[in-house]
Amino acid sequence: MIEYRIRPLRPEAHLFEVTLTVANPTPEGQAFSLPAWIPGSYMIRDFARHLVYLEASCQGETLPVAKIDKQTWQVPPCDGPVQLHYHVYAWDLSVRGAHLDTTHGYFNGTCVFLAPMGHEDQPCEVDIEAPEGPAYLGWHLATGLPRLSGSELAFGRFRADNYDALIDHPVEMGPFEYAQFEACGVPHWVVMAGRHRTDMARLCRDLKPICEHHIRMFGEPAPMDRYLFMTLVTGNGYGGLEHRNSTSLMCARDDLPKRTDEPGKVRDGYRNYLGLCSHEYFHTWNIKRIKPAAFTPFDLSQEVHTELLWAFEGITSYYDDLSLTRTGLIAPQSYLELLGQTLSRVYRGQGRHKQTVTESSFDAWTRFYKQDENAPNAIVSYYTKGSLVALALDLTLRNLTGEEKSLDDLMRLLWARYGQTGEGVPEQGIQPLAEEVAGCDMSDFFERALYSTEDLPLAELLAERGVELNWRSAAGHGDNGGKPGKEGIANLGVRVVGDSMGAKIAVAFEQGPAMAAGLSAGDVIIAVDGLQAIQSNIDNLMANFLPGEIVEVHAFRRDELMKFKVKVAPSEPSTAYLTIAKGGLTEKGKAWLHWKGNE
Repeated sequence: MIEYRIRPLRPEAHLFEVTLTVANPTPEGQAFSLPAWIPGSYMIRDFARHLVYLEASCQGETLPVAKIDKQTWQVPPCDGPVQLHYHVYAWDLSVRGAHLDTTHGYFNGTCVFLAPMGHEDQPCEVDIEAPEGPAYLGWHLATGLPRLSGSELAFGRFRADNYDALIDHPVEMGPFEYAQFEACGVPHWVVMAGRHRTDMARLCRDLKPICEHHIRMFGEPAPMDRYLFMTLVTGNGYGGLEHRNSTSLMCARDDLPKRTDEPGKVRDGYRNYLGLCSHEYFHTWNIKRIKPAAFTPFDLSQEVHTELLWAFEGITSYYDDLSLTRTGLIAPQSYLELLGQTLSRVYRGQGRHKQTVTESSFDAWTRFYKQDENAPNAIVSYYTKGSLVALALDLTLRNLTGEEKSLDDLMRLLWARYGQTGEGVPEQGIQPLAEEVAGCDMSDFFERALYSTEDLPLAELLAERGVELNWRSAAGHGDNGGKPGKEGIANLGVRVVGDSMGAKIAVAFEQGPAMAAGLSAGDVIIAVDGLQAIQSNIDNLMANFLPGEIVEVHAFRRDELMKFKVKVAPSEPSTAYLTIAKGGLTEKGKAWLHWKGNE
């Protein structure tokens, strides 16, 4: 048995204290390591850099500790249990790291639990203690770890079958609000940390059909006996990370349902939050249990490359919003708006012509997770492009089988062949199963979708279902697409962010007027046609000009004031919106969306 003890040592100093005991250390000397990355987030994060103190002992005697590399420590042989005692600095307010202050505590095991090398398959037990002091008497604790002591949502002792299981159950502690619901007989807990006034009853009512949709699609029973949604509520946060029976989420408080909301109405922000919950919950099957062979098992010491992230993130990104309309939480047109926004994100960047979705998957470590100002011009997202591949695959399978089979059937087959067996999906393992579902060769589809930069035939596939794909130019730098808009509006072809001096260019799109005139990412536009420019008014300033006119733009590059002559032009017609045809959704369209209501 490997034993851990963790407690918030000094919340005001953001320090967790961890004690690790190995009863039977390796005879030649015990080595310990900390992961370099966390599953689900494909970037080397070097969590070991946050260890600020470490000592070792054996039967009360101090042992010397040698650091072998950036994340590995070695102690010499000793006669008896080895105990490590160390502190972890926790100030990463994200779903990937560890965070501790006087208002709450949170950690992923990858950040705080050193692995005793050679003993990773042994069972683990961990005592999670509350911080000391009267200020923390009202704190609760939430985690998906199986409990050995203490009542629900209390501090106590927990177990894990092995090290991989130990680090796959994040922990939230603090004076959070919580609620519970059941989906297909499985208890689900909802924990909300941070200041908020959420309508918890409505949130549970809305999450229940999403969870039941996913469970029933793959087939009951669910692969977990309980599930935990943990959300940290902030002013403008957004993000999520999946785990085997829980998820860590961040969201803006305005995205949560309010008790003052109109009954039945789903605001855009709340729609995004429900989509995020749906996405991470779908991962319970698609990546936590159905996973690439390259991740079976995980090597958390270094990058592990796979071409399959388009399937695990892209297919999940397809189902996250689709399930909202399938369950009746949003109308089909609302879903089509979200789909139009996804199309716009993919088609606005020239990167889709330069990188395939499999290359995007493989290069996640160095390109997708380390994006710079040129990313939209150079790469494509395996999330967004992958979701469009999933859409095309779903509609193609339906066509090939006379609407008898779909991507749902492919996912169930993946679950049966790989998820339930624990075998990893081979790098080219999706196509054979798709062909088994379709009953025919699909080489042309997969060659085009995965290994070329050719656009997918989505307009034709959607038209058969009573959905029209339309394109227009952007109505300004903040236009996300998804809705009709005014055509031909003058546009600089940039994405800007606020700056104390003006409007800072975050991205200059290829083939845009700004780039053609010499403006670059990092330049701060301070004036357009002699008038002060800021982030919020730059579109209005450009709206005064007709295509073909020349406008004078002043901008700072570093500390040098520069002047540019920009030839005004509307942006490329790369902003998408989808509409339901005048005749309404076809029977194929209704079957696709599981829609039984009015248009």
